[in-house]
Amino acid sequence: MSGHNPVMLAEVLEALSPRDGAHYVDGTFGGGGYSSAILEAADCSVLGIDRDPDAIARGQKLVERFAGRLTLVQGEFSAMDQFTSESDGVVLDLGVSSFQFDQPARGFSFREDGPLDMRMSLSGESAADFVNTTDERTLSLTISRYGEEKNARRIARAIIAARPVTGTAQLAKIVSDAQGPIALRHAIHPATRTFQALRIHVNDELGELERGLDAALKILKPQGRLVVVSFHSLEDRIVKQFLSSRSTDAPRASRHAPDIAAPKPAFQLLNKGAQTPSAEEIESNPRARSAKLRAGLKLAA
Repeated sequence: MSGHNPVMLAEVLEALSPRDGAHYVDGTFGGGGYSSAILEAADCSVLGIDRDPDAIARGQKLVERFAGRLTLVQGEFSAMDQFTSESDGVVLDLGVSSFQFDQPARGFSFREDGPLDMRMSLSGESAADFVNTTDERTLSLTISRYGEEKNARRIARAIIAARPVTGTAQLAKIVSDAQGPIALRHAIHPATRTFQALRIHVNDELGELERGLDAALKILKPQGRLVVVSFHSLEDRIVKQFLSSRSTDAPRASRHAPDIAAPKPAFQLLNKGAQTPSAEEIESNPRARSAKLRAGLKLAA
């Protein structure tokens, strides 16, 4: 396994339904897996966006390969409306990319020791900056909210006591020791939720997602498609609420409530609920196991 397989690729292509002459936005270009598949599926064009300069540099080979059909921009996908005025489809693959996760120097993983960085854009506040300067209450709330970690207060206290914390292996040990031997019995590593929380905080991932969904709605043409693959409940909740509250399936006001005109639906949901990967994909690519896909068709204004 290469480790860079695009998750739920067949389902993404089915939901996006690429067609000749159309223009698509891949808001999380990463290794270019989705962009390549879209361009191979139809004679169309793709704008690939990524805030990681390494991803943009790697993607230049694909720019050459697709000769004028692929354009890459370094930036946040929440600013997609600044890079293009309209699109026939937007796809977002949320969270950390395989390339980022597999490079110890980027500091996203505790599998190998590396600097405690976690910055997708390679700029701004790093995870080390945050854990070494913030107060215990803020650190605890961050780990609890973004990591959904029950032992957040105990972990935050242990991190504060061990400062300075500069490496991923050091942080993983601090978190594991703080939770005690019982944590080792669980299916996931005891530091997983804390690492997730710090990564989300450092990159403002939930705020980026909320802004990105609004930008996608702005640029999508009627009959354009929005396809989002998320990897944890915090992301999925935002996507689900965004689509369902703006869809033809949105709950109607109670007949006992004041008669207020409901906003016109912006989307038709392409699936009831979230799609999940097949057992075969999870077996061949374990990183797909928590993925959920939601998609909507933009309605006429």
